[in-house]
Amino acid sequence: MSSAPATPPRPVRIAIVNDYEIVIAGVAGLLAPYADRIAVVERDGQMPVISDVDVILYDTFGQVQGDGVDLVDLVQGGRAKVVIFSWNTEPGLVARAMAKGARGYLAKSAEAAEVVAAIERVHAGEQVMPLDAVDGAGSTKGGWPGKQHGLTAREAEVVALITQGLSNQEIADKCYLSINSVKTYIRTGYRKMGVSRRSQAVLWGLSHGFKPDQFRAIDDGSGTPPLR
Repeated sequence: MSSAPATPPRPVRIAIVNDYEIVIAGVAGLLAPYADRIAVVERDGQMPVISDVDVILYDTFGQVQGDGVDLVDLVQGGRAKVVIFSWNTEPGLVARAMAKGARGYLAKSAEAAEVVAAIERVHAGEQVMPLDAVDGAGSTKGGWPGKQHGLTAREAEVVALITQGLSNQEIADKCYLSINSVKTYIRTGYRKMGVSRRSQAVLWGLSHGFKPDQFRAIDDGSGTPPLR
């Protein structure tokens, strides 16, 4: 008598959170080839997650980072585990974020297969941290505002924060960068944007997708377009 075939495990249900729709779309595209293992149920910008998901993947582009992330606000009383997806993997910052309750901390330099495996491990109850501090500033995976104009991800993040009205010191504090690094990203970013003053950079940013988006997209699994 043959036994019934084993039921394949259901994909890990995740929400991707960031204030820029293009960034979320880039992360979702990165995970799309692994739809049998990871189901992107919800995508949120400037809004709390409302779906019953297993893992919240918080992309730090233009956001509060590391141990500054409000995990309680992200989870909204649910049971989802939070995984931070960031370029900033300084060991002390990672340790503090994990101590506050994050269950995973992934470097943006990681390959898609590594991200998927890490999300699965977090869902299974493990804590996942990057093995080494890696600066993913040169990473070309995913999407971000200004990418089509030649801005690197780090340059774009600094421009995003300038567009949001932050000073150089506030950007350095928020991104855990030195003030000299911030000034370097501003200088190279301005050159690519064709601007020379902060006011010009803000206007350029506002007209090129650097204003944060408020949106929600929910995929109910029916195969129909996501609810918005």
